[in-house]
Amino acid sequence: MSEELHERVREIIKSIPRGRVASYGDIAAMASAPTPRLVGRILSEDGHDLPWHRVLRANGTPAPGLARRQLELLRAEGVLADGEKVSMRKYRWQP
Repeated sequence: MSEELHERVREIIKSIPRGRVASYGDIAAMASAPTPRLVGRILSEDGHDLPWHRVLRANGTPAPGLARRQLELLRAEGVLADGEKVSMRKYRWQP
């Protein structure tokens, strides 16, 4: 992965506004990344200073192992989940 792609993904994630979410696939498409998995990899390795909690799976579910914390952070921003699923139709960020 190029440094340019890495930084492009980071910048897109930084720009997701409070109260909105995006999927790994949304971010990959905006950054012209080859796969949404790359977005997950960047978040896991270099996402500690990013609003990582605003990135969800395409079906609106949080990252495994982080669901409780992720949903707490989203709830604090006004993003409400139905169980463990966020409505992508309602909260999806569309720049």
